[in-house]
Amino acid sequence: MTPVRDEHVVVLGDALLDVDLVGRAGRLCPDAPVPVLDDVVEHDRPGGAALAAHLLARDGHRVTLVAALGDDTGSARLRAALHPSVRVVALRHDGPTPVKTRVRSAGQSLLRIDTGTSGPIGDLRPEAAEALREASCVLVADYGHGIAAHAAVRAALSALPRSVPVVWDPHQRGAVPVPGLRLVTPNLDEALKALSPGDGPERPSSELGRAGRAAASLAHAWGAGAVAVTLGHRGALVSHGSGTPVVVPAPLVDCVDPCGAGDRFAATVTASLGQGALVTEAVQQAVGAASAYVAAGGASGLHVTAADGTPVGALDPSLPADVLAAGVRASGGTVVATGGCFDLLHAGHVESLRAARSMGDWLVVCLNSDRSVREIKGAGRPIVPEADRTAVLLALECVDAVLVFDEETPAAALRRLRPHVWAKGGDYSGVDLPESAVLAEWGGDAVVLPYLQGRSTTGLVSSATALDAAR
Repeated sequence: MTPVRDEHVVVLGDALLDVDLVGRAGRLCPDAPVPVLDDVVEHDRPGGAALAAHLLARDGHRVTLVAALGDDTGSARLRAALHPSVRVVALRHDGPTPVKTRVRSAGQSLLRIDTGTSGPIGDLRPEAAEALREASCVLVADYGHGIAAHAAVRAALSALPRSVPVVWDPHQRGAVPVPGLRLVTPNLDEALKALSPGDGPERPSSELGRAGRAAASLAHAWGAGAVAVTLGHRGALVSHGSGTPVVVPAPLVDCVDPCGAGDRFAATVTASLGQGALVTEAVQQAVGAASAYVAAGGASGLHVTAADGTPVGALDPSLPADVLAAGVRASGGTVVATGGCFDLLHAGHVESLRAARSMGDWLVVCLNSDRSVREIKGAGRPIVPEADRTAVLLALECVDAVLVFDEETPAAALRRLRPHVWAKGGDYSGVDLPESAVLAEWGGDAVVLPYLQGRSTTGLVSSATALDAAR
């Protein structure tokens, strides 16, 4: 959904500072079997409730973060990472800011070091109470550091009108959600551990069965309108406490680092409810956003910047393909592009797309527009309009993005994308591809992928026409 004008999202919870030490691991230490990292670069990024607030601000929402922050270096660095997109209302925190430092290479975490502790939290400041009163929707991001257990905070949440959606993202070490919430979003492990003795499944069951039973029990126990149990790569299950639960499956994506996926889910579902979506609709949007987030590299994608220096929201699947491609290049990934009409997708298309994706880290399809297809194929084509062809391509696991172009050739589209590899399907043995000269402008390479014999859209159309005539 597009953010509504004057919408105000309040994120209330435990803010953390995440620090990534990213380097290149190309050798082992001579005195221990551990990798040596060269060219290490340090990145600060918001964590915990601060990450949810940061993501909402990147989505275009007006955001206030209410969190307990101390007067230390970690707090100053966290505030700098949020400035100026997120307004911060800080409660007093008598203790060092929690910091999670990850040592990373090639998208993988090698080590995590946690510092900082939770400490006594001061009174609810008037600015915080005012922000809650003005909120269009509220997300409580409980990381078990104490703010969700604060008596004044709980009283302020309980006093909010029922028309203001409140989402509670719980933690195993956190507080019990206040009654009357619109939605609570535990993961499966959190949901099962929150059950009272005897409320669990009477006998071993499937993961969905355990999630459904837990969600229904917790909706009653917490007095919540609904509970959405997140299931990682399987999506989420929603229960209102009675009736058959709704399962929202997740698309298949490559996931190296799921860190922050829960915050992406909670942030999206809160904003969607604030804009009037039903719970199931909001969960559908949140599952899609979380899947896109992990597919784009998770929290590490927050470091990626486009060519103009602006942050790349590969976390946001609605961004243009050329912006996402810039982010992949900036993070050291290989961009592969292919193109065609893809009218009546068949096995030959799929085989070609899979082969193209195997040559890099990210595949974008340059798709001929309806007008372009008509000029190439003649009247009566395409059979499938470009919006539907785009949707079908994006449903394939091997396709990361689609860029529709209206010209006779993909030259202009390629100049926008600047892929490392252009993969063309067809019989071009011993012949330079027409796009080779364009790729040479930035040092890209063009390759040919053989078609799967006997498969073509023209053949499918001819067969269908012949069958119709024989009837």
